[in-house]
Amino acid sequence: MADDNKQQAIAEKELGNQAYKKKQFEEALSHYEKAWSLDDTNISILTNKAAVLFEQEKYDECIKTCEEAIEVGRSVHADYKLIARALQRIGNAHVKLDQLDKAILSYEKSLTEHRTPDTLQKLRDTQKLQKEREKAAYFNPELADKAREEGNALFKQQNWPGAIEQYTEAIKRNDKDVRPYSNRAACYLKLMAVYEAEKDANRCIELDPTFVRGYIRKAAVEFAKKEYQKSIDVLKEAQEHDKDGKSAREIQQQMMKAYNAMNPMAGGGGASDDVSQEEALKRAAQDPEVQRILMDPVMQQILQQMQQDPKAAQEHLKNPQVASNIRKLMNAGVLRVA
Repeated sequence: MADDNKQQAIAEKELGNQAYKKKQFEEALSHYEKAWSLDDTNISILTNKAAVLFEQEKYDECIKTCEEAIEVGRSVHADYKLIARALQRIGNAHVKLDQLDKAILSYEKSLTEHRTPDTLQKLRDTQKLQKEREKAAYFNPELADKAREEGNALFKQQNWPGAIEQYTEAIKRNDKDVRPYSNRAACYLKLMAVYEAEKDANRCIELDPTFVRGYIRKAAVEFAKKEYQKSIDVLKEAQEHDKDGKSAREIQQQMMKAYNAMNPMAGGGGASDDVSQEEALKRAAQDPEVQRILMDPVMQQILQQMQQDPKAAQEHLKNPQVASNIRKLMNAGVLRVA
């Protein structure tokens, strides 16, 4: 008799499935109810019933039905895949009820029973939605500005960790403002946290490609990495975006610092510090490009001016061709800029 009931239950369940596919939900429920009355150990009947309730937007009933399926399933040692399915349906219903914390918990429980790509994706989507909502709720430009100003005050006090904390708070409050990223990068550089500084400098440029200070920060990062040529190249980009010239002095100072570091005779920490001036000059004499620059009357006059007035170098470096020639002489070790 029991076997007959189980077979009849399967038949009723199949009729319910057919009605479900036709979106005849009330009829489907009727068949599932009859199937469950014939076999109250087959929890797939309940999970199918829950699917109908979900489509009818009866989410609380859907959850209750799934919980019943799990309870019965545990007692009869049902297939863990069915338990996982019931837990996923509970998660789906919680999402519809806008109960994201509960949904995440249900999806996580489902994955411990049986890991499927579908449930994993639902978990990730729900976690992403939750983070977006938390972020939106935290967004406040006024409080962001206040945190940034507090960070600036701490920066002036040379309290780099405290300033970083405030700049981070400012970013959380308004992650589209480039200023706290730039300021935090400066703090990271003070602490020699080069990787973090680089991330913030790149984020500045990504958010606003015309933000001059982002390039200045990136150039400082490259300098800290001893990538002096890259630092100079980035500073040239900064010059292109510095339309009003407000940062011209700072850019020139950083550029000269990089040039000095590249010059082995200037004691700037370049890679060739151990090369003697005599060896450098000998190699330079064999370099046609270096000889061309040294024989150029205009360059001779410029070099003479730079010897007499070191400040003249800043003016000459504004000319890209002259800057390129000076850089080549520095690299060759025949020129030192004090």
